[in-house]
Amino acid sequence: MGYSGFRVLKEGLFGQKGWKPVWRNPDPKEEYDIVIIGGGGHGLSTAFYLAKEHGLKNIAVLEKGYLGGGNIGRNTTIVRANYFLPGNSEFYSHSLKLWENMEQDLNYNVMHSQRGLINLFHSDGQRDAFARRGNMMINQGDDAELLDRDGVRKHLPYLNFDDPRFPIYGGLFHRRGGTARHDAVAWGYARAADQRGVDLIQNCEVTGIDIEGGVVKGVQTSRGAIRAKKVAIVTAGRSGQVAAMAGMRLPIESHVLQAFVTEGLKPIIDHVVSFGMGHFYISQSDKGGLVFGGDLDFYASYAARGNLPMKEHVMEAAMALMPMIGKARVLRSWGGIMDMTPDGSPIIDKTHIDGLFVDCGWCYGGFKAVPGSGFSFAHLIATGNHHAPAAKYRLDRFQTGRGIMDEEGTGAQHNLH
Repeated sequence: MGYSGFRVLKEGLFGQKGWKPVWRNPDPKEEYDIVIIGGGGHGLSTAFYLAKEHGLKNIAVLEKGYLGGGNIGRNTTIVRANYFLPGNSEFYSHSLKLWENMEQDLNYNVMHSQRGLINLFHSDGQRDAFARRGNMMINQGDDAELLDRDGVRKHLPYLNFDDPRFPIYGGLFHRRGGTARHDAVAWGYARAADQRGVDLIQNCEVTGIDIEGGVVKGVQTSRGAIRAKKVAIVTAGRSGQVAAMAGMRLPIESHVLQAFVTEGLKPIIDHVVSFGMGHFYISQSDKGGLVFGGDLDFYASYAARGNLPMKEHVMEAAMALMPMIGKARVLRSWGGIMDMTPDGSPIIDKTHIDGLFVDCGWCYGGFKAVPGSGFSFAHLIATGNHHAPAAKYRLDRFQTGRGIMDEEGTGAQHNLH
C-alpha cells in the first residue's frame, strides 16, 4: 500500500475506511536464510537493507514483544553527525546522508526535521575543543559553524546568558542536525521490509541459540525452533543476555539513561540545544512537548525507570540553562537501557562462531545511527566483509587495545561515556 497526497484526500472523503495493516503478521517458518534477533530500529533497518541492497528475502525478524517497543519507542530522537574521532565521524556522516533520503526510500513520513543542533560552550577551553570538533566535522564533509555569544543569542534568546557559574560563551551550530519521530522510523522500516518479503514475527522471544561444531544452526524461541544459516543479534540494552545464549561475554554493561516529556506547548524551541556544563539536552516534539534528557544513573541496571537523584540533577541543569522551563509540567519520564562499551563506541562485527553476528554497544548514539547501523550490518551479514564507514567497530579492539575510539577521553569505564 503506497502513500500519496491523493490517497490521503480520498480516505478523508470516504471515512478513512480503506486503510489496511501496513505489514503482515506471519507465523514463523521452520527455516530462514537469516534470522535477526530484535525488532527495534536497528533490527528492522538491517532487514530492510538486506532486502533492498542485497536482494535477500528469506529473512525473519524476531521480536519478543511488539515491533519498535524498545528504546526506539521511547526516545529523545536527536539526529546528528558531529563526532570527532576517525571511525566515528565517517560512520555518522554516512548515517546522516541516509537520514536525509529516508522518507523517499521508505515512502513514509518519519518527520525528519533538520532544525539544527547547537552545542553550547561555557569556557575558553570548551571553545577550543568545539573549534577542533567543528574543523573535524568540516573535514569529514559535514557542516559546522562556531557561534559567538551574540550568534547564540540570535537563535536562542530565551537562555540564561549571564548565569554566574555557567555564562554562555558561544556554541557549535550543526545545521543538518535535528530530530525525527522515533516510532515512525520503526514503522517505516517495518512496512518497507515487509513489502520486500521479510517476515516480521512479534511475540516471539528467543530462548536459545543452536550451535554445532562452532557453526550457528538456528534459534530456540517461545514459538518453537527455527533453523537459520545466519543469526544476527541486534538487541540494544539486552545484548549481553542474548549473546550469553551463545556462550559469549560481551564487553558491555547495561545502564539507564533517563528522559522526560512535558505537556504540549506552543512552538518555543526551534533547535536541538545541549548544555555544555551540565548533562542536559532539549528539543520540542511535533506534538508540542519539550523532550529532554540528562546523564546515566551510573550503576548497571535493567530497570526501565531511573533514580530520583539523577532526575533532580537534570531538572537543576534545565533551570540553570533556561529558567522559563520551570513553568512547564512534566508529563512522563522513563529510563532507556543502554549498551555501554568501555570506549563509548559501538560494535558491528562477526563473532568467533561461524554465521553469528553482533550489532550492539551504541551507548547514547543508537537513534541517530539507525539507518547507518542497518546499512553497515546488512553489508557485513550479506557479504562477510565490513562496510567501510563501520570498519573500525571491531569486537576484538577491546581484547587487543588496537583501534580504541574513546570519543570523550574518559578512559575504559562504561558509565563515563
